[in-house]
Amino acid sequence: MFDYESLRLIWWALLGTLLIGFAVMDGFDLGVAMLLPIVGRTAEQRRVVINTIGPVWEGNQVWLVLGAGAIFAAWPALYAMAFSSFYLAMLLVLLALILRPVGFTFRSKIDDPRWHAAWDCALFVSGLVPALVFGVAFGNVLEGVPFNYDADLRLTYSGDFWSLLNPFALLCGLVSMTMLLAHGGSYLAVKTQGAIAARAVHVTRISAALMTVLFAIAGYWVATHLVGYELSSTMAHDGPSNPLTKSVDTAARIWTNNYDRHPWMLLAPISAFAGALSAILFVQSKPMLSFCGTALTCIGVILTAGFSLFPFLMPSSLSPDMSLTIWDSSSSETTLRMMLIVTAVLLPIVLLYTLWVYRVLRGPVTQDAIEKNPLGFY
Repeated sequence: MFDYESLRLIWWALLGTLLIGFAVMDGFDLGVAMLLPIVGRTAEQRRVVINTIGPVWEGNQVWLVLGAGAIFAAWPALYAMAFSSFYLAMLLVLLALILRPVGFTFRSKIDDPRWHAAWDCALFVSGLVPALVFGVAFGNVLEGVPFNYDADLRLTYSGDFWSLLNPFALLCGLVSMTMLLAHGGSYLAVKTQGAIAARAVHVTRISAALMTVLFAIAGYWVATHLVGYELSSTMAHDGPSNPLTKSVDTAARIWTNNYDRHPWMLLAPISAFAGALSAILFVQSKPMLSFCGTALTCIGVILTAGFSLFPFLMPSSLSPDMSLTIWDSSSSETTLRMMLIVTAVLLPIVLLYTLWVYRVLRGPVTQDAIEKNPLGFY
């Protein structure tokens, strides 16, 4: 069976897998919601757009729940820190996500343009806010979060909500937003026809191009100016979790050190750029290939952040020696092992069910189909 060090590495990889699953699966939902007023020029067209994600958004959002649950169970110190420092930001995300089920359920209940417009706006907000906030959160993690511990491991956070909205974090938020806009646009290119699909193609190309430029700027910023973190003392990879038993160095350009040690990690940012390029090239002629490309971009962006941070989970800008790493902030060995067994059983079932759902729901959503069966659609 796996030892404690291996279990920590496995759960770091599983956490990344769940974040990727959320970005790929729920990411196009958020992108479609943001595109609702752009590609849908009439109430009927917007209803078509809504019904491309209506049957699947709830299942896709399970990946967010799984990710939060994995952090809570496998990385309790990270959970406590993240949900304390990003409390107001997370509350904004929660409020935005609450609008989604209400918007889907009530939009078509009353045949009134003002009613439709109000819920369309709510759905737009439900896509924009999470897409932006999650990117801002990743940006703040790369910069370091102002927290520390006392001798009894009591946590203190010294920042505020407005400090999260710094230039680099906002740049990361724009990377996230344009990435999901491209992902949602490529999905609409697959699932719609006519004018909606044509607008989706146009938006996908613009969004993918903007994402490429913004991601390159963020990468340059990280590689040349952003202060990074690096362990300066040897840690016991199989010892008990205690973030007070190490020392950490900080300096510019440190976040690129992992790529110097392991050149294969460069495949992550290369994949992000390659996916965006394929979306631009194939969104009109081969939209499914374009959708795979934007999914690859999501994977590449998240892996780039994860590889840059490794082995850190949450660096501390206030007390770097108290930063959280995968070696000193995990649950116990027994907890990680039991969770791994459960995950090995349930995760394949989730994946197989997801594949079956999308196979059943394959094919475009059309306005004619909605008009023939109005009660069968959102």
